[in-house]
Amino acid sequence: METRKIKFSLVYRDMWQSSGKYLPRVDQLVKVAPHIVEMGCFARVETNGGGFEQINLLFGENPNNAVRKWTQPFNDAGIQTHMLDRSLNGLRMSPVPADVRQMMYKVKKSQGTDITRPFCGLNDPRNILDSIKYAKDAGMIAQAALSLTYSKVHTVEYYVNLADTLIKGGADEICLKDMAGIGRPVWLGKIVSGIKKLHPEIPLQYHSHSGPGFALASILEVCRAGVEYVDVAMEPLSWGTGHVDLLAVHAMLKDAGFDVPEINMDAYMKVRSLTQSFIDDFLGYYINPKNRFMNSLLIGPGLPGGMMGSLMADLESNLASINKWKTKNNQPTLSQDDLLVKLFNEVEHIWPIVGYPPLVTPYSQYVKNLALMNVMQLEKGKQRWSMIADNIWDMLMGKGGKLPGELGPELKALAKEQGKEEFTENPQSLYPNALDTFRKEMDEKGWEYGQDEEELFELAMHPEQYRAYKSGEAKKAFEEDLAKRREEGAGLLEGTKKAEAPAAVPANFAPSSMIVDVDGEKFKVSVAYGENGAVQTAEAPVQASTPAPAAPVVNGAVKEVVAPLEGKFYLTKESSETPIKVGDDIKVGDLIGYVEAMKTFNAIKSDIAGKVVEVAFATGAEVEEDDVLVKIQ
Repeated sequence: METRKIKFSLVYRDMWQSSGKYLPRVDQLVKVAPHIVEMGCFARVETNGGGFEQINLLFGENPNNAVRKWTQPFNDAGIQTHMLDRSLNGLRMSPVPADVRQMMYKVKKSQGTDITRPFCGLNDPRNILDSIKYAKDAGMIAQAALSLTYSKVHTVEYYVNLADTLIKGGADEICLKDMAGIGRPVWLGKIVSGIKKLHPEIPLQYHSHSGPGFALASILEVCRAGVEYVDVAMEPLSWGTGHVDLLAVHAMLKDAGFDVPEINMDAYMKVRSLTQSFIDDFLGYYINPKNRFMNSLLIGPGLPGGMMGSLMADLESNLASINKWKTKNNQPTLSQDDLLVKLFNEVEHIWPIVGYPPLVTPYSQYVKNLALMNVMQLEKGKQRWSMIADNIWDMLMGKGGKLPGELGPELKALAKEQGKEEFTENPQSLYPNALDTFRKEMDEKGWEYGQDEEELFELAMHPEQYRAYKSGEAKKAFEEDLAKRREEGAGLLEGTKKAEAPAAVPANFAPSSMIVDVDGEKFKVSVAYGENGAVQTAEAPVQASTPAPAAPVVNGAVKEVVAPLEGKFYLTKESSETPIKVGDDIKVGDLIGYVEAMKTFNAIKSDIAGKVVEVAFATGAEVEEDDVLVKIQ
């Protein structure tokens, strides 16, 4: 029987983020923290990092205040606090300038965070080693993470060698980050044994999601192999797309003979009750009930359970688009399950072709989005790879780090055709220092830098969200969305409003006119009836409403550039790009703008040449698939 001590870490932040969109407000966090301490079984608590602080901004709350107040009770109790960071991407989905990354660790240390867990979505040591150095310079414990996934290139030796490189580069600890929960138990045990053989003094921590069903067996194997810390969740947000439950892990390890801390069950029930009250308050409206279930279908594609909520939302909107096309083309429609299976199969198909990136933020989203785009195009009779977003190309070309595997020949050929070249230098060199630019903005707007310049940091890390927070737009948008959800019902909470049944149509109803859609044009048709109610005559159609003036035709017909998918339209993505306008000459392949969908920017390029005679949408407008964006003559 094993008698070694195992310590627990509560991933209270990640419990929420893996279940839904939002996390508790600071007043709720402060309310629950003393009872987490009182439970007496946690050596560590995950308090911030990842998307946590961006989410604060999204519902109009200052993340710096939230982090300081949330970490304080654990600091006072001697419980270590830890955060997740995305190395090159810091606390967001896109790369961060070096000076902002360096500042992050100084700010988070001053706010009460003891340990940072840097990971790279591609397992590129260069990105993680920079974070290790920055963290240690700021006085933090650097717990470097291995992003675990299961493929022919992600072998036991691959991960043992990666851990060896990171430890020799200064890592104080190693986290085995099993973000999709697809690590096979015995395989994981071999990785832990291999690391411990090389570095027996280095503490190891295991983090897993429960979704596919391996997690409990995996925890037992890694503990037997030498892991000292295990991440756990607790009711009512354990299991499903989240993490294993504290009580189950505790009972299993105790039976196996490990020395595990006792749990104050009175305090446990208080934390459970408070967590449920937060769900009942508003957070349940943002939790998809399907996220409470485990799903072994995730083993095949290897997608993280934590992204299932956004995945199902993407499926819902894209299913409507596909079925609209299929109905128009007299083809049988798909169910959501049909599309889900097609998506999972496509992920399995393309993953080796895109170089086996570990399916963790942001690359899990990129691979899923690319697979979904492929499915949509194939279902509409088009070609695979016909839509690849800019940030996905950045991943494929090495701008975020080196891919673990080789690109498939079809993508290499497509990259060559589009003039894209592989980037082999350190990715950080592409993103120069930027703090001075943000200092200038704060000075011009009269904003305070904050304690330890933490407000400057937030602007630099999350520019768009911070500006929306400062203007009040973020809070207003959140409150409007929450009010709507409360009215209609959503997530784990059912609203009281019932959908009104449509008014009954009288049996003898005979309209005097109707609107008819012919190839996208609407016509108002007057209808006359004979004595028996049959249609007798109809006037010549007239347009139902006065259309916008047609673009002038001088040297040819006006042609249209349409949106290939629904989302938010931008005439340009970056200020360095000049927006097109009426009168501009356009060549085939010229950039029209971008549609932002599923967290990726999809470039829209013209397939026709001529002069712009109309721009139909302003930057930031919501567009649907096939909406006319630009007319070109």
